[in-house]
Amino acid sequence: MYFYRMEAPLAERIRPQKLEDYISQLHLVGPNGSLTLQIEKGIIPSLIFWGSPGTGKTTLAQIIAQESKRPFYVLSAINSGVKDIRDVIEKAKQSGGMFTAKNPILFIDEIHRFSKSQQDSLLAAVEKGWITLIGATTENPSFEVIPALLSRCQVYVLNPFTKSDLELLLERAMTTDAILKTKKIELKETEALLRLSGGDGRKLLNIFELVVNASNESQILITNERVLQIVQQNTVLYDKTGEQHYDIVSAFIKSIRGSDPNAAVYWLARMIEGGEDVKFIARRMLILSSEDIGNANPTAFIMANNTFQAVSTIGYPESRIILSQCAIYLATSPKSNASYMAINNAQQTVKETGDLPVPIPLRNAPTKLMKELGYGDDYKYSHDFANNFAEQEFLPEAISKTAFYEPGNNSRENGTREFLKNRWKDKYGY
Repeated sequence: MYFYRMEAPLAERIRPQKLEDYISQLHLVGPNGSLTLQIEKGIIPSLIFWGSPGTGKTTLAQIIAQESKRPFYVLSAINSGVKDIRDVIEKAKQSGGMFTAKNPILFIDEIHRFSKSQQDSLLAAVEKGWITLIGATTENPSFEVIPALLSRCQVYVLNPFTKSDLELLLERAMTTDAILKTKKIELKETEALLRLSGGDGRKLLNIFELVVNASNESQILITNERVLQIVQQNTVLYDKTGEQHYDIVSAFIKSIRGSDPNAAVYWLARMIEGGEDVKFIARRMLILSSEDIGNANPTAFIMANNTFQAVSTIGYPESRIILSQCAIYLATSPKSNASYMAINNAQQTVKETGDLPVPIPLRNAPTKLMKELGYGDDYKYSHDFANNFAEQEFLPEAISKTAFYEPGNNSRENGTREFLKNRWKDKYGY
């Protein structure tokens, strides 16, 4: 069953209303999915749906309300305040009793954009059962949802659509949509459509509809060349919708990593003009400061962390200046991914070698038996030696002399390399 309005976008026109028509997320709503039984019984806890754009978060919330026959209220965190939340909660309280199977569902899109005070205003209603909250977020709820609210919700992760999911979505659009069914469409090639969608079902359908509508021919042939030609002619259309969210932040990060402050500021401006969450931008720079700069300039991490703290309390438009300063600082800093590679190398070794025993001198000896077994014997306390260093083995015997950290080629880490070489001589090959 599909409910749609003819003037609505294709993604809205073919939005499924029944669980059996829902594509993907079998780990949640398949025959053995964790949500399937709850939906069938109509006993739904408060939920947070976490997933990339276009993975069906809103659709799944609507289906839950439809199949459990509950009142369904919708708020968007972009344009709703505490007053709007209280108004909906009051309506919900009046529409049903507490802790019944008919508790109204309050769906909040982009809940990560709610401030702490806005999220606080939901606590009592969720706790007392006046509403069943379903929040949708593209951001990690561990960072963006306050602990008190998060503890009252179950978090479900929605995965990006697979290739077969997206192809099924296209086939469904051609066979069920009242408008597309009147057209003769031959889907000869799908690679460009799938690649441009990035696993986003809504974006896929928007591009598909754009390509179909761009043709005045009676027989519409969809090829990779045709798709790329039409999309390139209409790039700005997609930029303004915010659906290039991940593409643009990727370009932003790669520009900083590539030491181009001009490109970094341009992509930053694109995100700012698109209304991107300032904390999202700052968090990405904080990760980059460690992953791509690291010990080549440790101050970069401090700068990025201070930026994150600052923009968390200062909104637009002033935060744009802080973000710009940080982006330029990071772009013009020396680069090193040595710390990033070191932990990757160490984790890979752990996976390959398992739980190697801790050398006896390094073991803790809190009990008499452990002391009798020699735990901690022969350990050399570094501060008892010249230069606060005593050569000894700190790795398990099986991986002795393994170097995980390879200092980057920059002034600061070249100094670190000399320090390590002076201490460990030829042991690690520095």
